[in-house]
Amino acid sequence: MFPFSYTRVSDTREAVDAGRRGGRYIAGGTTLVDLMRETVERPESLVDISGLPLREVRAIEGGGLRIGALVTMAEAAAHPTVRALFPVISQSLELSASAQLRNMATIGGNIMQRTRCTYFRDVTADCNKREPGSGCAAREGHNRAHAILGTSDACVATHPSDVAVAFAALEATVHLLGPDGERRLPFAGFLLRPGNTPNREQAVRQGELITAIEIPALPRPLKSGYLKVRDRQSYEFALTSAAVALHVRGGVIREAKVAAGGVGTVPWKLPAVERHLVGERPSAALWAAAAERAADGARPLRHNRFKPELLKRTVERQLRVVGGTK
Repeated sequence: MFPFSYTRVSDTREAVDAGRRGGRYIAGGTTLVDLMRETVERPESLVDISGLPLREVRAIEGGGLRIGALVTMAEAAAHPTVRALFPVISQSLELSASAQLRNMATIGGNIMQRTRCTYFRDVTADCNKREPGSGCAAREGHNRAHAILGTSDACVATHPSDVAVAFAALEATVHLLGPDGERRLPFAGFLLRPGNTPNREQAVRQGELITAIEIPALPRPLKSGYLKVRDRQSYEFALTSAAVALHVRGGVIREAKVAAGGVGTVPWKLPAVERHLVGERPSAALWAAAAERAADGARPLRHNRFKPELLKRTVERQLRVVGGTK
């Protein structure tokens, strides 16, 4: 590791001030410390925010949900309000990492985590995300686990978070506090596609601190769930995943929220699938037809040409699990 300073803050304004001066926020440290050890990240100053009062989980008016940024993954997954209102969030968290990591990692840190692309983490490899303008070794290298949606010539790395897929499906909002005050950012605009600037991954301004994630109230009854397909059952990132939430009333799908993970440079919302579902009656044929739209626009690479078909099957299976089959 390279030398760095360390400051522990006691309130959010103190944290924002330290962040404005260039400090990097750290709580559980399950991602940043690894990157520092590997010399991928070299922050000069760390700001420990683990003592801030951002650990509340509560239902909000109308049946929505607010999760504080410093709630751990384990706490959020086990919380009875989360499990009752949005099982898709609990399931996505329970399928992430190991129990030890879930006990340390926070919700805010989880959605800020950087890619697990091996070329990004290998400081000897070309990586535009780590060193802009150096190239993307993954495009011509081994790219089985890489993205097929939202890619650019500059980057094909997937976003690793499972719960971010659930947040994308549910159209969450990120609450931020910065030097200019409070700000709310739709989750769809929080994580950035690589384009020509893959090194800029989130729409967070200098000094801004994530304070909470808010899930809007959705019509009830609402059934939801998360499916993760991976090479091994535990401690593995997704090849594909699907977060699904359906509101069915009078035998007709009134609202559908669907997103995919493991295939996009950001958690990938699937509006074409959602449109195909709304207004229709649940059936095996409907699930299959809707899932055919899941890979629209996919650009597979040499080693991940299996992903479009796997994505369709993943979405179809999770639609069937959440919505039932008649």
